[in-house]
Amino acid sequence: MTKLLFICSRNQWRSPTAESLWRREPGFEVRSAGTSPRARKTVSAADIRWADVIFVMEQKHKNRLKAEFGRLLEYKPLHVLNIPDEYQYMQPELIEELEAMVWPLLDDE
Repeated sequence: MTKLLFICSRNQWRSPTAESLWRREPGFEVRSAGTSPRARKTVSAADIRWADVIFVMEQKHKNRLKAEFGRLLEYKPLHVLNIPDEYQYMQPELIEELEAMVWPLLDDE
């Protein structure tokens, strides 16, 4: 099982949508979290250690992770999806964008 961690800011729309999508796929364990202290679930060191592959929605999320968990990220694949915070949970356009961005990266792993 490949463990996927999806991260956005507040863990409200983008990362929970990604979690819902890949949770349905065989061969994956999936979590989502946010970088904001006000996130529904704030990313932790345990989440970083758990993950095999980490996906962040924006460069600012990668920067925050590196600042807070630098050493833990040294050997982790960390991908920036460049998906802006302009979608609602499970919005068809968000699903389309996530699938277009994530699948090719998983195929490369």
